[in-house]
Amino acid sequence: MIHTKSQAAKFQVQVTNGTQFSMADTSPDKGGGNAGFRPHELLEAALASCMNMSLRMYAEKHSFPLSGVSVSVSLNRANPGVPSFEYSAEFEGPLSEAQRSQLLTVLENCPVRSTLSKPLQFKLHEQSLPLDAQEPKVIQIVRHTT
Repeated sequence: MIHTKSQAAKFQVQVTNGTQFSMADTSPDKGGGNAGFRPHELLEAALASCMNMSLRMYAEKHSFPLSGVSVSVSLNRANPGVPSFEYSAEFEGPLSEAQRSQLLTVLENCPVRSTLSKPLQFKLHEQSLPLDAQEPKVIQIVRHTT
């Protein structure tokens, strides 16, 4: 679970999983100080890092000569009704075309992409009750992918 806590600087947020810490903020044009990742950048980072790790795990498991991976992800929100993730990957190492093809398949099946491709729900827990006694409010988001 991720927990956020507001900071003294306007809109700055500390993000933690209980072990690791990072900062989030917004851009100056929206009143922030640009002192951390913007929220949509964190979403892009989740997908890019999952893709990168998945590729390296697969290559290691199958003894591919992959010496490095670079993945870039951008969330295109130009069409508000259908936001899309656009991404690219660069592979380092003497890979065959067959190995590159297999890695592209892995890229398209990383766990975060699989999660984001499914219908999502948001459940709000009331803060006035202990978490274990709360009845969540469900907001269902239906997402269609092409």
